Amino acid sequence: AGYSVLKELGIEGIPIIGLAKKFEEIFVPNEKNPIILPKNSNLLKIFQRVRDEAHRFAVKLHKKQREKRVKRSVLDDIKGIGPTTRNKLLKKFGSVNNIKQASLEDLAETVGKKLAGFILKELKK
Repeated sequence: AGYSVLKELGIEGIPIIGLAKKFEEIFVPNEKNPIILPKNSNLLKIFQRVRDEAHRFAVKLHKKQREKRVKRSVLDDIKGIGPTTRNKLLKKFGSVNNIKQASLEDLAETVGKKLAGFILKELKK
């Protein structure tokens, strides 16, 4: 995958390898057979650390992206509420349920009376 991305971007001349986890085989583009280093090889240990760090980074990124999707709120579907207003409401009230339970007056302190009324109406549907 990395090789094809570099190729698409027109980036050439950068050595690239792939390290398969199960048998610790090193794959080089355009080479049929993998390279197998001794299990106690320092070079293999370096490749393993680089691979594991790249994996850790990718997992962390995907987790962050997933959390961002999960944080999506029903407030996002209410017309007139953007990210800034949503964050203000959640910061003040703590949860959508607390916003739903809030009085019109309490809500109006944060978003104004007209939008507060609209939000309560939408949340109680």
